[in-house]
Amino acid sequence: MSSPTPFANPQKARSGLQRLWHATGYSLQGLRTAWGETAFRQEAIAALVLLPAAFWLGRGWVETALLAGTVVLLMVVELLNTGIEAAIDRIGPEWHELSKRAKDMGSAAVLLSLLLCAGVWGAALYQRFLHG
Repeated sequence: MSSPTPFANPQKARSGLQRLWHATGYSLQGLRTAWGETAFRQEAIAALVLLPAAFWLGRGWVETALLAGTVVLLMVVELLNTGIEAAIDRIGPEWHELSKRAKDMGSAAVLLSLLLCAGVWGAALYQRFLHG
């Protein structure tokens, strides 16, 4: 009879609060790593201004949630894009059509989330200051 195969990743063997504790540590490490990326750092600095501004600009919880949510969404998409790029780069530095497609689609996702964020903020600013 063979013994059960141990998990390749010790996180998979954890459960409950121990798993949550370690997962939080990995998430914080991911944010520290992302800080080294220029695009994420710029978005995080902008978020330090935009998130408090969302509470000032929003006229009710729905507007505030939309304003803040689009900023957070942009950061989430940037993190995912950076993860895609890192995984592709891990595979190898040589050019490959599938690698290019993956990186281009990640970049397109960032662009769309940036346009969404700018559109929501632009509409809110227009409504607040120009439309009355």
